[in-house]
Amino acid sequence: MAASARTLVLGGARSGKSAHAEGLLGAEEPVTYVATSRHDPGDAEWTERIAAHVARRPATWTTAEAGDPATLLELLRGAPADGPALLVDDLATWLTGVLDDAGAWDRDPAALDAVAARCTALAEAVAGCAARLVLVSAEVGLGIVPATSSGRLFRDRLGELNARLADRCDAVLLLVAGVPLRLR
Repeated sequence: MAASARTLVLGGARSGKSAHAEGLLGAEEPVTYVATSRHDPGDAEWTERIAAHVARRPATWTTAEAGDPATLLELLRGAPADGPALLVDDLATWLTGVLDDAGAWDRDPAALDAVAARCTALAEAVAGCAARLVLVSAEVGLGIVPATSSGRLFRDRLGELNARLADRCDAVLLLVAGVPLRLR
């Protein structure tokens, strides 16, 4: 079966989505791993999670730090068809950065417009990306309704973003209890 040009891998917390996405790409294949999280030196647990992700990547892969949301857009837009595949992990942390940068947690209309514009730009960049692309994102719509306004904002915006990206991907997978289910 031929590799999909654009694949979206969704899953809940600790579902195995990142490891599965990594497994879609060969260890010998040139890959640029696009890390979207922001480093917080004061958060030892987060630092350990990042280190675990780094440790399991093949030595042949390179890492591009995209803690600044604009960096991801630049990488997608500039990726050549004959260049390395891109693995973006993950879009939930990317969206968190977008919401933080826009100051949107209080639901200011102008800030929400800025978030929407960034998400539109991401969807367009994914659609136009010439390189093979694997995207990882959290599926947060299957759980409980968050108790806070900010939690509901995040869940709703991520759900909308995932739907837009799924529309632009050739393959969409959902990891449930470590088992991949092909949605498209």
